[in-house]
Amino acid sequence: MPHHVIIGGGPVATNALETIRQFDDSPITIVCDEPAHSRMALPYWLAGQVVREHTMTADDAYFKKLDVDARIGSRVTKVDTSANELTLSNGGTVAYDNLLIATGSSPVALPIPGTDLPGVTPLWNLAHTQGVLDAVEGIAKPRVAMIGSGFIGMIMLNAMYKRGWTLTVVEREPQILPRMLNGEAAAIAETWLGKKGVDVHTGTTVTKITDAGGTKKIELASGQSIEADVVVVAVGIAPNVDFLEGSDIEHTAGTGGAVPVNDRMQTNISNVYAGGDIACGPVLFGDDEVHPIQPTAVDHGRIAGANMAGQNVQYPGSLLMNILDVCGLQCASFGQWQSGADTMTMNNPTGNVYRSLVWVGDQLTGATFVGQANDMGMLTDVGMAKGIMQTQTSLGPWKEFLAENPFDIRRPYVAAGVAAKLRNTTLIGKASKMRQYQFGGAKATATPSAEHAVFVADRGVGGS
Repeated sequence: MPHHVIIGGGPVATNALETIRQFDDSPITIVCDEPAHSRMALPYWLAGQVVREHTMTADDAYFKKLDVDARIGSRVTKVDTSANELTLSNGGTVAYDNLLIATGSSPVALPIPGTDLPGVTPLWNLAHTQGVLDAVEGIAKPRVAMIGSGFIGMIMLNAMYKRGWTLTVVEREPQILPRMLNGEAAAIAETWLGKKGVDVHTGTTVTKITDAGGTKKIELASGQSIEADVVVVAVGIAPNVDFLEGSDIEHTAGTGGAVPVNDRMQTNISNVYAGGDIACGPVLFGDDEVHPIQPTAVDHGRIAGANMAGQNVQYPGSLLMNILDVCGLQCASFGQWQSGADTMTMNNPTGNVYRSLVWVGDQLTGATFVGQANDMGMLTDVGMAKGIMQTQTSLGPWKEFLAENPFDIRRPYVAAGVAAKLRNTTLIGKASKMRQYQFGGAKATATPSAEHAVFVADRGVGGS
């Protein structure tokens, strides 16, 4: 039987190994330099809504149930594709028949003085999150300055807002969320943040950070300065591909580097697969791209796992999507959301509402939504617009209907049969059964748990 080896412990890795187990019992080894956890759960821990344990996606029992040899705490330093062998940081080696590279990405460093000071940190992994919580312990109302306003950074900002911390954002671009929202939508979000007490500086950069008795002083190119207890650096991410140097696996070195893959998630080496933040692969609209988002990572893991297990499954392509809570304002963008030649727009800044629909012919290829969290209609429309794009449904005369009725996506969604198309769509020819191995067969107890106590406290209700 082939020996499957996976490098990484994120959603690509766990979805791949669970998919492999749907098809065969071949040996699986996973190599990961930190405990398997969900990066998207870290903001909930930071906000105090869950405990650290709830960010974990796999433990010893999980790997044992799947019969996986887990090398947690090990790092791959070299890949020899001619010998089908990995070299580990401890000097050991691991042979493979099929290899999946799912090493994710790391924060980009900010090349200015002061980023090595205590209390100046990225906010990307377990250690970073714990470090921020430790740094503000004992401070009644911590002051946090965040450099950068990308998707991940703003998720963390929302978590800190829920804590009641004093927040400042510095963004070098003329607007916040420059890779998620256009200028009109971003202006609504920035005004909203100001009303929520978040100080936003756009169109300027940080020149240096100094420390004065534990207080950080952030100096801006605009001449202004900011004081903070903690500085979060969130200026972007880069794929973790350095260990591929010297290998025959095609990749782009350095910041912005990635590994090209085909629709089976194969690299230029047929028995080597890649997925997630490091993979430049098929997308639904346009040329191959890197989509460093959770849904794409899950898809990549399932496709790679199925093909490693001997199936022949092609990936239809990733849909770029970002959905974000900006301190109570819901923002979402999908596909080719940047305004094109054929764009329908509805902009109501005073009502905190924005919508744009981008078209190629009668096919919806991109969308942007902004609305308040209590607008359940908007949240429903976001899901329906996403479904229309995922199924690449031609809407015909319903396009003109939406031009006059931008808040009634339900009718074209139903009339075009999108729900039925989604119901009949599966990536690997069978329905997803993800996470069944983590919770399947768990035994219920009547003992109050520490985790439930956190849920109760977060919601402000009685009981235990």
